[in-house]
Amino acid sequence: MREIAWITLLFAGLLETGWALGLRYTEGFTKVGPSVATLIVMGGSVYLLSRSLTSLPLGTAYAVWTGIGAVGTVIAGIILFGESRSVIRLLCIVLIVAGIVGLRFFSDT
Repeated sequence: MREIAWITLLFAGLLETGWALGLRYTEGFTKVGPSVATLIVMGGSVYLLSRSLTSLPLGTAYAVWTGIGAVGTVIAGIILFGESRSVIRLLCIVLIVAGIVGLRFFSDT
C-alpha cells in the first residue's frame, strides 16, 4: 500500500506542475476555459495528495508534493517560456530533487 501512496503522490506533484502552468494562461482567472481547467487540475492534485496521506506522513508528503511541483514548474518554464538555464539555478533544482529522493528513501513509514 505504501508504494501506491508514493505513486499517487508523484501524480499529485505532476498535477501541481500542471495547475501552476495553467495559472499563466488564466490571465488572473479572467479566461473561463483555462480557469476551469486549472481549477480541475488543482482539485485533482489536492485529492491525490490527500489520498497519499493515508499511508505517508504529512510533512514528508507535503514536502515531496511541493518539491515535485516546483521542479516540474521550473523545468517547464525553461522549456516552454525560455526562462533562465543558469548553472546556479539548475544546481538549486538538483538540490530540490536530492531532497525529494532523500525523503522518499529515508522516510520512517
